[in-house]
Amino acid sequence: MLETLIQYFSFPFVRYAVIVGVLISLCSSLLGVTLVLKRFSFIGDGLSHVAFGAISIASVLNLTNNMYLVLPVTVIAAILLLRTGKNTKIQGDAAVAMISVASLAIGYLIMNIFSTSSNLSGDVCSTLFGSTSILTLTKGEVWLCTILSLLVTAAFIIFYNKIFAVTFDENFAQAVGTHASIYNLVIAVIIAVIIVLAMNLVGSLLISALVIFPALSAMRLFKSFRTVTICSAIISVFCSSTGLLISILAGTPVGSTIVAMDLAVFLICYILEVFKK
Repeated sequence: MLETLIQYFSFPFVRYAVIVGVLISLCSSLLGVTLVLKRFSFIGDGLSHVAFGAISIASVLNLTNNMYLVLPVTVIAAILLLRTGKNTKIQGDAAVAMISVASLAIGYLIMNIFSTSSNLSGDVCSTLFGSTSILTLTKGEVWLCTILSLLVTAAFIIFYNKIFAVTFDENFAQAVGTHASIYNLVIAVIIAVIIVLAMNLVGSLLISALVIFPALSAMRLFKSFRTVTICSAIISVFCSSTGLLISILAGTPVGSTIVAMDLAVFLICYILEVFKK
């Protein structure tokens, strides 16, 4: 098996996939704890479906790099979701469901009406489940992912204290002078960037697992926000890299294999929590 792995790593596309997988999983884990505590666990689903709709439009327009359309559209949707979630007429979960279903349906409709591919089902499957996209990355896409990942990590570290305050008690944070709306905006932008990056790894239907599972697993073992975040990052990187290597060796779908690893680790952490009690 070791010889097989060494042989696979001689190919650039495998090295690119592992690098991007580790970076994306690290970024995805950073705000997972915040989303769980703010009861916005399913925002990943909503934004990923928005991104799917944007990708459909980009493919119809034959854009060489769909990131220029998908990223700004997803950022705008993230801001709208967080703002709409505070509206008493449209609660957070309802807003996510509404945008999620509408974007997914419109995206698939556009791809069918203005199809430019002879393998529409394959393209849709790859976008939804991330079956091959992570293994077809170019050097330019790897650099773009690296830069965005570093920016996301830097933003999280710089605004860590403010994100912590807004996560646990937004009203108190605002009362002591913290501009909660600004930091909610920062959270929304970071989430949107993470979602767009993660689509290459697990596809739009499985992104929530990549964001939420590591956080839930870490919460089974630790209680401190900082410790949970660090543990979540370690679990996320481990599951993504292991799942990616297993999928390459066994020929299984990348996204599904990574999510299966996340589920397995969560069950282990849950069992450990039960025994601790």
